[in-house]
Amino acid sequence: MYRYDEFDREFVAARVDQFRDQVARRLDGELSEDEFKPLRLMNGVYLQLHAYMLRVAIPYGTLSGRQMRMLGHIARTYDRGYGHFTTRQNIQFNWPRLTDIPAILTELASVEMHAIQTSGNCIRNVTTDHFAGVARDEIADPRVYAEILRQWSSLHPEFTFLPRKFKIAITGAAHDRAAIQVHDIGLQLKRNDKGETGFAVYVGGGQGRTPMIAKLVRDFLPEQDLIAYTEAILRVYNLYGRRDNKYKARIKILVHETGIDELRKDIEAEFERIRDGVLHLPKADIEAIDSYFAPPQWRDLPDHSEKLEAARKADRAFDRWVANNVDEHRAPGHAIVTVSLKPVGGPPGDATARQLEVLADLGERYSHDELRISHEQNVILPHVAKDDLPALYEALKAEDLATGNAGLIGDIIACPGLDYCALANARSIPVAQRLSEHFEATGQEQEIGDLKIKISGCINACGHHHVGHIGILGVDRKGEEFYQITLGGSADEHTAIGEIVGPGFSADEVVGAVGKIVDTYLGLRQSREETFLDAWRRVGQQPFKEALYG
Repeated sequence: MYRYDEFDREFVAARVDQFRDQVARRLDGELSEDEFKPLRLMNGVYLQLHAYMLRVAIPYGTLSGRQMRMLGHIARTYDRGYGHFTTRQNIQFNWPRLTDIPAILTELASVEMHAIQTSGNCIRNVTTDHFAGVARDEIADPRVYAEILRQWSSLHPEFTFLPRKFKIAITGAAHDRAAIQVHDIGLQLKRNDKGETGFAVYVGGGQGRTPMIAKLVRDFLPEQDLIAYTEAILRVYNLYGRRDNKYKARIKILVHETGIDELRKDIEAEFERIRDGVLHLPKADIEAIDSYFAPPQWRDLPDHSEKLEAARKADRAFDRWVANNVDEHRAPGHAIVTVSLKPVGGPPGDATARQLEVLADLGERYSHDELRISHEQNVILPHVAKDDLPALYEALKAEDLATGNAGLIGDIIACPGLDYCALANARSIPVAQRLSEHFEATGQEQEIGDLKIKISGCINACGHHHVGHIGILGVDRKGEEFYQITLGGSADEHTAIGEIVGPGFSADEVVGAVGKIVDTYLGLRQSREETFLDAWRRVGQQPFKEALYG
């Protein structure tokens, strides 16, 4: 795991002192809200519907026990006792007082955390596969390259004020767990026929008002050219990106209007101009960063655990949890554990101060002091011995953290919606809560299998509804909350934008509508192995539309 160097510590401390002065000037009336806005956004502070919100960076979703414990302390001391994990692998505190935010940033700095570049028209937190470094299908650990990009992009003077915010994601495997094709830049690690490490580079993906799937701009980029090629893309975007209309300012619009072939020519020309200069990435530098992510000393264990198998036979709930929330680890005798933050009837992605502190303890005890945040708003314990799974499960169950629904219909992504966000048109959280309660009551969740519901409270798509197998978008219809449904979206290596099935549903109708969609799927699938997405791709929209509208 990366640790701050001397420059990091000094810079973050200076930034906190600067913001403390800016907050004092705002509270004294020396700065108006309009004057204060760009200053607070540079420090991750938003003005939401009811209060200020602080978004804290968790680079590539990796943190230690002491960092997670600090998040719990902040939730208890400065907020209302909880935090909300986001789809960019960050955490948001929704109720801090403005006067307390400099103190929060000071405490974060004491554990090598900050809120820089979590907002504003800059390069945001680089996200990665939450199974990075431990997945059996991985080419290489993508966090190494995410850290390289973090160091390169932090307060880059040329890219501090881009036409719009800019998001980068990296996957380390052919199976995409980082949704790279709906990012401004998506990077897929791969090896060429010589065994050399590099990247397939995608450009121009995004959701929001105009959802688009990224285009392949380079099939293989050698790893030593990562910074130079990324800078070339950013320079072309910074030069040609729209600044007159924020709805047309993202790079996806530039790709769409210019065409990927023409844009590729500009990117390649800029890349050739700069590739052999200071942006060339020496192998020694890659290896130095790689050393920060060296795997822990895993125990030498047999892959089969009799203790685990006996516990699964003795407890049906534990067996279900293992089946859904435990994945294969590259080290024999170990497992990757997804801690679902989607309890039945709970707000998706929320964790209480107590839960954050317990997760810190469990990460230290069972996972070599390492935790991850997924873009699906769950917590990952990446290094758990299989023999320890029964004890870990019992500890999680005591804190309402043992819901066995990872990847199932109750594992819903939802943005904060109209309960918090000033941009939202409709509530997201209550819909997610009612859906999880509905499918718990019907007992269908296990039978349904792999089905991802994603909910956004407005067209900005913070809940990723465009790429949900079932996507739900909240809209305002003459002052009433309605919900538009899309079907067939996907955020993996076969990325697809969901199709709108028809008119929206009221808040009272939307849960029943989703229930009809699921019942239709169960009735038409050819076997239990045919997933919702497979069935949708086979039969298309019509059976679902008929079920919904007659």
